[in-house]
Amino acid sequence: MSDRTINQQPHAPHQAGPEEARHAAPAADAPHTPHTHAHGSEPDDFAVQIADSVESFVLSVTEVAKGDEPGSAVSLLLLEVSQLLLAGGRLGAIEDVVPEDRFEPDAGPEPDGEQLRERLADLLAPIDVYHEVFDPYGLPEKPSAFRISDDLAGVVGELQHGLTHYREGRVSEALWWWQFSYLSNWGTTCTAVLRALQSLIAHVRLDSPIGAAPDGADTDNDGLTDEQLEQQAGDLMAAELGLGR
Repeated sequence: MSDRTINQQPHAPHQAGPEEARHAAPAADAPHTPHTHAHGSEPDDFAVQIADSVESFVLSVTEVAKGDEPGSAVSLLLLEVSQLLLAGGRLGAIEDVVPEDRFEPDAGPEPDGEQLRERLADLLAPIDVYHEVFDPYGLPEKPSAFRISDDLAGVVGELQHGLTHYREGRVSEALWWWQFSYLSNWGTTCTAVLRALQSLIAHVRLDSPIGAAPDGADTDNDGLTDEQLEQQAGDLMAAELGLGR
């Protein structure tokens, strides 16, 4: 059992910082009526739809990571991340979800996402590293380097935590967790990943070269030069989209 101050923090490269409030922050300044759901009751349509979207994302990313269809990996991930963000937007737009209990029931051991991360990293090797400014409303800062594989594996782990609650009948707990972690972490992470995936497709479709990394950025590209990284990324996307280079 963990206190509602949440000792289990979402883990992903884009995490903004510790969140100690039990309830997710309101989506707007206007007052909200708490969204409640009795433990053990049947999930309503909203809960079922969110759970279906979450489970679809987890299953789809896991399948893509197997590498059986590498030629469609980027396109499939673009679709899946876009659809998950729609579910996240719905979670962010509703009133705060308020579980019945003050303490979060133990969801058991967290799944090990290392294998998923490694498979995604191998699959996306030429294009795994991307650059993003964390907070568009914060102080000006240099872009930071992130990995799509790290981000997606982290999001899957956060979503699975909520799925455990949902499958054990703790519907409001699952909704609270998905809403809280969307607002505090995976919403930002998925938005950044979506921008990276969309940018890759746009570069190839528009025949626009992938630029060099910003000065001072740590790309951790395993010794590849900017020209080699650009060539590999372009070749991968061209093959996926059926374009000759």
